[in-house]
Amino acid sequence: MSSPAANNPLTAATPVPIIDGLAPIADQYDAFILDLWGVLHDGVRAYDHAVETLKQLKATGKPVCLLSNVPRREAATISKLDGLGLTADLYDHLVTSGEATHNALKNPPDAWHDKLGGIAYALSPREESEELTVGTGKALTTDPNEADFLLAIGIGHADETLDDYKPALDAGLKRSIPLVCANPDLIVNAGGTRLAICAGSFAQYYAEQGGDVAYHGKPHGPIYERCRERIGLGSDARILAVGDSMATDVTGAKRAGLDACLVTSGIHLRDMGVDDGETPPSEAIARLVERYRLAPDYATALCRW
Repeated sequence: MSSPAANNPLTAATPVPIIDGLAPIADQYDAFILDLWGVLHDGVRAYDHAVETLKQLKATGKPVCLLSNVPRREAATISKLDGLGLTADLYDHLVTSGEATHNALKNPPDAWHDKLGGIAYALSPREESEELTVGTGKALTTDPNEADFLLAIGIGHADETLDDYKPALDAGLKRSIPLVCANPDLIVNAGGTRLAICAGSFAQYYAEQGGDVAYHGKPHGPIYERCRERIGLGSDARILAVGDSMATDVTGAKRAGLDACLVTSGIHLRDMGVDDGETPPSEAIARLVERYRLAPDYATALCRW
């Protein structure tokens, strides 16, 4: 299988076009897939430009699908977005890695998931772990030594680190049980420029130690297939994916055959060397392209119109 970079004509030697917003390129596309954290909100508040951007995209008459690695089910995420002022009338569809995880636990899509067993230890706040397992036939345990598998959902507080979760992860590794990751993100915005680790950091550690891991969410293909199903357009539809992560949003979009626009004021803001909302320097974007060995089709400071 070729790498994403092999299918991407842009290289570090070809500067990524920097745009001021989505208006100059919106006419080129039939649908839009937008990330949430770092693009429309920071986990605490919606960005000032977010509502206007969604209104303008909706005004084009083209489908708008929100796609997030949030480890929550879709109904809970819609409620959260409503509370931030990002109401359901501003978009057409919502797809979350949490919903994909719940579906996989309830209706195993393959032999790997079918063999998981019935008892999970969740690396997560209890409420969210119950949300992802209710109705799946899986029970939760408070002891990783009693579990058939680990369910990586996320931290309970932004100050927590991987070390807080290593005892449970190491217990799973010792027993060679699999880990299901409900959020492949390594880090996420936790308000302003503050960053916090995500379940992807648990999964990365587990895999690096030889553990068996399955992921649900970006950058993996099935979550994009779900978006295409929701959007309901043919395989030749021109779709733009907008996100703030090279590792998940851009990589996932390019692997799925979509165009990608990187929002540089998200988790890569420190890499840009500028203040939030400032136009990113082409040299900083080139360094990201070199690091990840693929390039977005566009870059913009903010997901604005």
